[in-house]
Amino acid sequence: MGRGTEDLYMSVPSFFRCPISLDVMKSPVSLCTGITYDRCSIQRWLDGGNNTCPATMQVLPSKDFVPNHTLHRLIQIWSNSVQTRPESHLRFNSLTNSQVLHLIDQIPNTAANPEAQFECFLKILCFASESAENRKFLAQNDRFILMLIQKMAFVKTNFESVDVVVKILQLIVESHDNKTKLRTVFLSNNILHAMAQVLKRGRPDSRIAIAIIIETIASDRESKIMVVESEDLLSQLIRGLDPDSDAESAPSSVVSPDAFFSCLIALSTPKRNKTKIVRAGLVKQLGRLLAAPGVNYNAELAFKLLEMVAGCSDGRMAISEDSNCVPKVVQKLLKGSEGEGGGDEWQRVDEDIAVDAEQLFTDSEANVWGFA
Repeated sequence: MGRGTEDLYMSVPSFFRCPISLDVMKSPVSLCTGITYDRCSIQRWLDGGNNTCPATMQVLPSKDFVPNHTLHRLIQIWSNSVQTRPESHLRFNSLTNSQVLHLIDQIPNTAANPEAQFECFLKILCFASESAENRKFLAQNDRFILMLIQKMAFVKTNFESVDVVVKILQLIVESHDNKTKLRTVFLSNNILHAMAQVLKRGRPDSRIAIAIIIETIASDRESKIMVVESEDLLSQLIRGLDPDSDAESAPSSVVSPDAFFSCLIALSTPKRNKTKIVRAGLVKQLGRLLAAPGVNYNAELAFKLLEMVAGCSDGRMAISEDSNCVPKVVQKLLKGSEGEGGGDEWQRVDEDIAVDAEQLFTDSEANVWGFA
């Protein structure tokens, strides 16, 4: 009896457990960092005066959280399978490779039954979340990856299923050994517009996952240029830098921008991309972010991104013309020159914008920026 209870407890998928209480979540909610907690646990943490995400220790730009309906539904399906068929609960939690292949074969046949198809994806997500070995197994199935990509590309209304598909894709992408092959599959299937739609309308954790996927697959110059050529996708990535930008599907949600910073920093390595990113409004967005109160948690990433785009003439001009960016850059340089760090990192930026120094620091402008 005791042994059976222990086996049942050990079979609980790890991502069903709250990172704080370690118990199966009853009411899962997601913070802006994309991490999900049980509502009562995270509420207690926040009510205690904490302003960080317990799992990542990131400072939270917002303490708001949103229900994770997809995970809640997955836990309910698992819980029902345990309660009604306790002797066979491992059928759901520990699928064999052949059972997963059977589920994958079933997906096209359930197109007319969204509920059945959704449950197939949920079970595969559970399988993928159990181990690195399972994720590698799925990553070797090109047909399934293409199926996931097509599912995301053609779903226009049911974003609950898209959330599950995006999570599976993230797990597969991070485990895939052949990034070149993976990149070809993604970029040859018109997936960029679909990614932009998820960034615009998806859940916080799905939007973060998309930024991670893009950074992972766009690992060479050609693919980075292709991503940036998608104006809608680039616009949504830049929009994601502002933690207060509302998603259409969840106006009250706030998304931590760190994954978007990391993605744009990676995409901005080709000089051609620097120009396009600047012209898409990056510097103005960064200027607003740097000038906003309480933004210290991502200021270093903002400066790193400014440093990247300062490598092109459009970037230097945009920085020199932005009344929010200039004083922050100067303060960063002065802080470095006083031996408090950052001087070496910003020496190149200093040289890049030196051409515009006379324009930047006329007496009138110095008065406006508060340096007179």
